[in-house]
Amino acid sequence: MTESTTPAAATPEDLKAFAKSRRRSLLGALFLMATSAIGPGFITQTATFTAQLGAAFAFGILASVLIDLAVQLNIWRMVTVTGKRASVLANEALVGSGYVLAVLIVLGGLVFNIGNIAGAGLGLNTLFGIDPKIGGIISAAIGIAIFLVKRAGVVVDRVVVIAGIVMIVLTVIVAVISQPPMGDAIRQTVWPDEINFATITTIVGGTVGGYITYAGAHKLLDSGTAGVENIKEVNRAALSGILVTGVMRYVLFLAILGVVASGVVLDTTGNPGAQAFESAAGEAGLRIFGAIFWIAAITSVIGAAYTSVSFLPVFSKKIVGRVADYWTVGFIVVSLAVYLALGTAPATLLVFVGGLNGLILPIGLTLFMYIGWFRPKVLGGYRYPKWLLIIGTLAAAVTWYMAVNAVGPIFALITG
Repeated sequence: MTESTTPAAATPEDLKAFAKSRRRSLLGALFLMATSAIGPGFITQTATFTAQLGAAFAFGILASVLIDLAVQLNIWRMVTVTGKRASVLANEALVGSGYVLAVLIVLGGLVFNIGNIAGAGLGLNTLFGIDPKIGGIISAAIGIAIFLVKRAGVVVDRVVVIAGIVMIVLTVIVAVISQPPMGDAIRQTVWPDEINFATITTIVGGTVGGYITYAGAHKLLDSGTAGVENIKEVNRAALSGILVTGVMRYVLFLAILGVVASGVVLDTTGNPGAQAFESAAGEAGLRIFGAIFWIAAITSVIGAAYTSVSFLPVFSKKIVGRVADYWTVGFIVVSLAVYLALGTAPATLLVFVGGLNGLILPIGLTLFMYIGWFRPKVLGGYRYPKWLLIIGTLAAAVTWYMAVNAVGPIFALITG
């Protein structure tokens, strides 16, 4: 999906076209990260945890945004400054670590994508009443078609931007209708009545863990946005993406909180998000939820498959361009096949995959902090900001602490 960079001898028309392409690529990167972070897993997790914790879950949302900020600013900068993928950087800093990181990301991305396809099936089931497995097949076929198009990179950019905007608008409508207790939500955002580490680790994993950490950065590389000269653009895209995801996370939480606060009891073993939206806005709310859930799922299918495959060139340099697109198609096919063979309830699976990626997150982040503190030569002599390393290291420490405390409860989701 690699796109061309600006030509050496460019006419004014060439430069104008290049600038337009660069803007599209930056938007595509930030929305790929944002829509990957707001997938069906996050929606199901938000409904489940809001039903369990009420307004106290707002603190989990805040924690995820702050960790997101520390992680994305560091990963995006290191990857784009060097022009090297995360696994290549890791290998140069610590021999073999890039292979380990790639295996973890690909396996985590596969599990996540099984959940994404399950979510797409649930979305179409809610929207049109079709069987979730048939919905999963239809959604996977759409994802495959996107990567079979010759200019797949351009198509991905446009799909994730339009889908992201539609998803935000629809969620805002339901949030207004549900009339959440804003005062309590704001207070518990910073001073919660209860802190649950398994919940926070799961939501962090579902919004910034695993492949999501690297989605936008690798997309920027494929669009030709690399080098120190592009740092301002990269930072702007990263901050914009985090802002979009932060707003979307909180608005979704408020939409469901309004329902829970009214006394409605959600069945977290089924499809709690659908129940919440139906309680808030009746049949229309249910259909809106189906649309939001499906959009979140299909964009996450695209993001998980694309980003996971972007780690494979560390094993073979041939997996680039159209070859990478075909590998991405294969990744979606495998994800679909595993989903169809699974007996696990989709909602349970969607919560579990977030937790699993929350366990993977601190490993990759620690590798990058090691590069920043102890292997600056890997960054090509770039003078890396100490403040970024400090907040990144704090985020790594927090995610390790949460992962250690949450590993038991997370795996308990599928074992009993």
